[in-house]
Amino acid sequence: MAAYIVRRLWQMIPTLLGVVLLVFLLFKFFGGDPAEILGGLNATPEQVQQIRDQLGLNSPWYVQLGIYLKGVVTLDWGRSWATNEAVGHIFATRLPATLTVMLPILVLDTLVALPIAMAVAYRRGSLGDRAIMVISTVALSISFLVYIIVGQYVFGFQLGWFPVQGWSDSTLTNLVRYVPLPVMLALMVGVAPQTRLYRTFFLDELGHDYVRTARAKGMTERTVLFRHVLRNAMIPILTNIGLALPGVFVGSFLIEVFFSIPGLGREVILAVNRSDYPVIQALTVYLAMLTMLINLSVDVLYKLVDPRVVLK
Repeated sequence: MAAYIVRRLWQMIPTLLGVVLLVFLLFKFFGGDPAEILGGLNATPEQVQQIRDQLGLNSPWYVQLGIYLKGVVTLDWGRSWATNEAVGHIFATRLPATLTVMLPILVLDTLVALPIAMAVAYRRGSLGDRAIMVISTVALSISFLVYIIVGQYVFGFQLGWFPVQGWSDSTLTNLVRYVPLPVMLALMVGVAPQTRLYRTFFLDELGHDYVRTARAKGMTERTVLFRHVLRNAMIPILTNIGLALPGVFVGSFLIEVFFSIPGLGREVILAVNRSDYPVIQALTVYLAMLTMLINLSVDVLYKLVDPRVVLK
């Protein structure tokens, strides 16, 4: 397994290099002029030119590419063009808030969807199965923005159970006071598609011959479901979780904006509005690295879940 991991890490290098080059070319040749955006509508041509000189935008593109590649290798992304704050410091100070909200969503989303999906798959065609599938379909048809607006109005303004906006320096206070409402609303959206998908995985496994053989040998339904069906269904479930992880971080953008959470998502939205390229480029590369590492971790988990899997 160690040789497989090392080989996969080496294979990530050209992929990451391609992402870095693509990001640089898109921002360099297809993006707007950051100097004009930072200078504002009332900036004179001389002021815009001065901003270009300060940001190094007048250097040849290959010089800028070399500086950019050096920053990627050294993980030194420079400073924000808009606030002059070090990009590394932005990530270090905003990421904890994002993780405080996103990790509970990811964990609870999986823990809630799995038992529901297993229960409705075991009782396929029952009234409960049909009711949950109808509810899931309705939940999928409603935009997350609607959940946020209605949830803030009902649970925040009308009932007063949760604050609509706010954040503190205490992680415990955030988890108890400010995180429950966005997590609850995110679960209303996320559990529905996960339940439908996991139900399909369980139904596929329940139709295999080994399930009938296990039942014929006298095994209890609990043993069949948890020792055999769940274990074999974990392969596609792990794949789905791995694919969903980067999307969870991207989904934090909307939550952080509407709930005024000082996380990385809200910072990226501000960077996009200000054409703050160093922040956007750093996040893009980090997400690419995160996606590749998650895919590697999922492949390794395949082997741990099912020893029959051969890593080549």
